[in-house]
Amino acid sequence: MAVKKRDPFYLRLARGFNEYIRMFREGDLWTRLSYLIMGAGSLARGQIAKGLLFLGGEAAFIWFYAGFGWRYLKDFGTLGTNAQLRVWDEADEVFRRIPGDNSMLILLYSVLTLAAILPLVMLWKSNVRAAYKAQKLRESNKSLPGFLADAKTLLDNRFHMTLLSFPMITLALFTALPIVFMVLIAFTNFDKSHQPPGSLFGWVGLANMRNVVFSNPLYARSFGGILGWTFVWAVFATFSNYILGMILALMINKKGIKLKRMWRTIFVTTIAIPQFVSLMLVSKMFTDTGVVNVILQRLHIVSSPIPFLTDANWARFMVVMINIWVGIPYTMLMSTGILMNIPAELYESASIDGATPVQTFISITLPYMLFVTGPYLITTFVGNINNFNVIYLLTAGGPATLDYYQGGKTDLLVTWLYKLTVNEQNYSLASTIGIFIFVIVAALSLTVYNLTGSVKKEDQFS
Repeated sequence: MAVKKRDPFYLRLARGFNEYIRMFREGDLWTRLSYLIMGAGSLARGQIAKGLLFLGGEAAFIWFYAGFGWRYLKDFGTLGTNAQLRVWDEADEVFRRIPGDNSMLILLYSVLTLAAILPLVMLWKSNVRAAYKAQKLRESNKSLPGFLADAKTLLDNRFHMTLLSFPMITLALFTALPIVFMVLIAFTNFDKSHQPPGSLFGWVGLANMRNVVFSNPLYARSFGGILGWTFVWAVFATFSNYILGMILALMINKKGIKLKRMWRTIFVTTIAIPQFVSLMLVSKMFTDTGVVNVILQRLHIVSSPIPFLTDANWARFMVVMINIWVGIPYTMLMSTGILMNIPAELYESASIDGATPVQTFISITLPYMLFVTGPYLITTFVGNINNFNVIYLLTAGGPATLDYYQGGKTDLLVTWLYKLTVNEQNYSLASTIGIFIFVIVAALSLTVYNLTGSVKKEDQFS
């Protein structure tokens, strides 16, 4: 059955706008009055409870907007002009604080006030539709549904709204609004020199983005270098674990291998240990005075400690190797289940045709795995771009370098962002980096995902 293609958003928006114009033209006095006074149409036609709910919603918004929101929204354009002052009181011989504006609260509550418009619009739309529907029912001499009848539909044909309302509210409050707030911080000068309420911050437009890309040489060099290493790390960390985990699963599943359960159990046991514990332990083992260097020196293999974590090249090599060690068991487990589902006839045909194990792997195993695990591979790659734990717990982004602003040679964009926030209090620059991470990850994920066989041929494998 052919799936009907959905119209673009702007067309659906235009149709909705035209529909409300039509309802206004066809509506009677009470329906038209509902466009201004919510609940008027319902109250006039005897739907008292429904009308009071609509009217109460409008009154609550006006109270919230006038009594709370406007106090902050009026300063949204400047984010405050009067900083808190500390004045000497000669009478009592003490310093007194004179309250002022707070840029942080102005920005936060302004976003909250603007976001409150969305539920008002949804309530207004329901109010207009209810008024128009009640008008048409009256014109047709039909009885209007009571409040209880409308409420019962929330457990019947509108049950999806009942189930999704709470998750959507929490998603908006704890995910969408913080993201909007974080994005807006990128267009301000919020740093350690502008800490409200003692020192206000304000809008700077695209200055932070220009600094990161080209205006500030140190910022641009730091961003370019860390971005390059982030991609190198993500490629090695993703595909080394993927390929080696798959090969390990093939080796264990190979016919003739004894004690398969024991080998699987050994590797699975490593997953039982929390990853951060393993990483912190390994980071201590490979320090200049760690157990690895001590053993190598006592065996006279080296004369001086190897800078596993203090030299840039060694540190980058070590984080990739250690990530392989902690990540292979996960890929092995996933690959084991998929490999068992590959038709044995494919391997038998390849064996009859004289294919070598390498050719069989490249022509049968790898394409099948990529087809099934394409989305998983993308999410793993994205996860490695933001792999905070492995990098920070092993090297803390080090070794430090003067080439980067507050960054080290093994820092990823996400660990650099963390340092800018916690150590440097440069929130505006950190927010700008966060936006770049989102744009890069989103564009890459969507592009690659739509090119995978899992999407193009989701109902077949060939």
